[in-house]
Amino acid sequence: MTPKTPLGQRYLEDLQLRNYSPKTQQVYVECVSHFARYFRKSPERLGPEEIRTYQLYLVHQKKASWSRFNQTVCALRFLYGKTLGKDWAITHIPFPRTEKKLPVVLSVAEVVQFFAAIESFKYRTLLMTAYAAGLRLSEVLHLRVSDIDSERLVIRVHLGKGHKD
Repeated sequence: MTPKTPLGQRYLEDLQLRNYSPKTQQVYVECVSHFARYFRKSPERLGPEEIRTYQLYLVHQKKASWSRFNQTVCALRFLYGKTLGKDWAITHIPFPRTEKKLPVVLSVAEVVQFFAAIESFKYRTLLMTAYAAGLRLSEVLHLRVSDIDSERLVIRVHLGKGHKD
């Protein structure tokens, strides 16, 4: 399925109507396209058993990461639940268990060493701000001087993940 097919175009429009980000739209269309290519059929002609078979393929043969598996499940849930209006979609597409991994936390000395290794004052300031505020790359890239309130020690992030300020 691609945006060139009527179903693909409808799917993309449904994603746009619900204000999904361009990157999410791209990933979802790609996931559904892989699903359709795997069976060499339109998703309209596939159902819960094919979805289950594809999930097993992703886990056992493709060795897909949890995030890719999750993206595929979300993409298929959206396709069958919203675009195709199938009521079985919600209950028959399970999510995998989330992996629970502890994050790697740098020591204070490691953080100091990391920032000391950055020679450019501009880049060091940018990275320190991103690190201290926990900003995503896209949020840092769209940051403006006017977004920083030095008196109140507040940074305003415009249109972060999910188009939220």
